Formats: sequence, C-alpha cells, structure tokens
Amino acid sequence: MSEVAKDERVKSNTVLNKMLRRPEFGALLGALAIFTLFTSFDTTGNFGQPGGIAGWTDIAAPIGIIAVFVALLMIGGEFDLSTGVMVGTAGLLTGMLVTQLGLDIWSSIVIVLLFSLVVGFVNGWLVVKTGLPSFIVTLATFFVLRGANLAVTKEITGTVRVSGTEKAVNFEQAEALFATKIEILGANFQITIFWWLALTLIATWVLTRTKFGNWIFAAGGDANAARNAGVPVARTKIILFMMTSGSAALVGIMLVLRLKGMQAGQGVGMEFFYIIAAVVGGTLLTGGKGSAIGASIGAAVMGMAYIGIPFALWDSDWLFTFLGAILFTAVLINSFVGKASLRGRKK
Repeated sequence: MSEVAKDERVKSNTVLNKMLRRPEFGALLGALAIFTLFTSFDTTGNFGQPGGIAGWTDIAAPIGIIAVFVALLMIGGEFDLSTGVMVGTAGLLTGMLVTQLGLDIWSSIVIVLLFSLVVGFVNGWLVVKTGLPSFIVTLATFFVLRGANLAVTKEITGTVRVSGTEKAVNFEQAEALFATKIEILGANFQITIFWWLALTLIATWVLTRTKFGNWIFAAGGDANAARNAGVPVARTKIILFMMTSGSAALVGIMLVLRLKGMQAGQGVGMEFFYIIAAVVGGTLLTGGKGSAIGASIGAAVMGMAYIGIPFALWDSDWLFTFLGAILFTAVLINSFVGKASLRGRKK
C-alpha cells in the first residue's frame, strides 16, 4: 500500500512551537532566571533552601490566590481594581462579626464570603448592563469600600483596627484550615501555599477542560462573535467578577485569622500586584489569552523579589523599580514569544 503524500503546505507542529504558544512559557523562563539571580547574589545561603523557599512562597501565596482569578477575569476581557481593598474589607467584616455581634468564626466566614460574592455580582452586573469599562466600575467600588472600611471601623471600634478575632468560637478549627503552618524538610510552610497550589490547579482545569473555560476565552477574544455563537457572555463575565471578589475575600479571611486582627487600610494598592502577576504570567491586557499557571508563576516571581532583594543586601527601596522592570521585560518577552510561535505556525 502506497504512502499518502504529505502536503508541503502543512508544517509539523514541533515541541518548541507548542512550548512557545503556551502563555506561561516566557514567565517560566523569567522565573528561572530570577531564581538563579537571587541564588547567586544571596548572602545568607538560604534563598534556595527550604527555609528561604518557605519565605518567598509565603509572600507569593496570597498574591497568587487572587492573581489566578484576576487572570481568568482578564482573559475574559475585564479588570477588577477592587480586589485589594476587598482583602481588607473581608478581614474587617470577619473581625466585627466576631467581636461586635458575637458570631462564631464559621458563621462569620460564610457571611463574609457571601458578601464578597454579592459585591462581585454587582460589579459584573454593572459592567454588562451599563456598558461602562470595568476599570471605572471597579475603581468606584474600590473607593466605596475603602471609605467604608475606614469610617465604619472608626465608628464602631474607635480605632482603625479590629482585633480579638482569636476569641471567636471554633477559632482554632478555622485557623488550622486557613492559617496554620506545616513543617516540610525542616522549614515551616504556611498552609496558604497549599491553597494557592490547589486553586491554581482547579482554575487551570476549569480554563482548559470545561465549557465554561471555552466561554472565558471566547468572551475575552471577541464578545460579539461569542454572543452570535451562543456563548452567554454576560453570565460568564458576572461569574468571573464573583470568583475574583470571592478569592480576595478568602485571602482577607486567611490574613485576619493569621494576624488575629485587621487594619482598615489592609490590601489597598495590592490590586496592581495581582494584575502584574497575571501579565507577567502571559495574560494579555486585551483579553482572550492567558493561563492560571502563568499567573501563579508571576506571583512566585514577585515573592522571590520581595525576599531576594534583602537576602542579597540590596537597597529595598529599589523593590518597586525592580518589579516595574520585571513587568516591562515580561511584556516584551511575551510579545516576542507570541510572534515567534506565529512565525513557526506560518512556515
């Protein structure tokens, strides 16, 4: 039997081209380079050891938990600038429900999570119904929550802080689930790291193996075409806003359990860190492309920077300059990698 002639116009899909088309490929290269950099300049000898890894992953985990869902929202074509302040809102509300109303910790956690989902629903509903940019809608939510956090906290407690969360009924149970440490290889790793990894895997499965994941890519790629194809764009975006707000509330709950209290300004400004982590991980600002794994790698890069700079005895005042350089470099790398993969596909 004769062999079927191969069409010269069809080029085999090489392993390199497959890797180049992965959104997180550039971020992985960058993370390895930064890990090597700080390991080389580390003056303590601990950066690459279990203790050092526990340190920078502790910084990266709360960023990564939220960045994963921020990435999904950005893939869907939207932004949420209220995630940072929602962290503080969730922590303050948890503390007030416990200290002012006497609720047990589990009831407080459920109420706070439901509250965050309502806020996310309102954000999403306003975006899809009014047609206003999500940047404007969620920026308004940011200011509303930030003002409420400060004003309500001062009115109720007389200070800008809520404390005494550890007095709640069943506090130890919640602490064991959300804020304890686990010893591995002689180092104490925060349990938030395992939440981060688990949620990254779940988000990756949703994005790559479910119909909802296809809807996310379609909604962010071309919303009008997606609607014409039967994709429920409005519902998809509202759910994404709810997931993003819920992830921020989860981090707020973890922090208030860990710190036994919460400042009114907690989380403010961190919303840009979540977006940076997503972009460093290969998520396009224009939507339609990205990955949860990439966002987690971006968060890991930020965690390494936070710990690596003082370990190298560099001036910590340059931290944000370093992060800005990472962001710019990541965008350039992602652009180059994307163009390279397209050239490979056209040959």
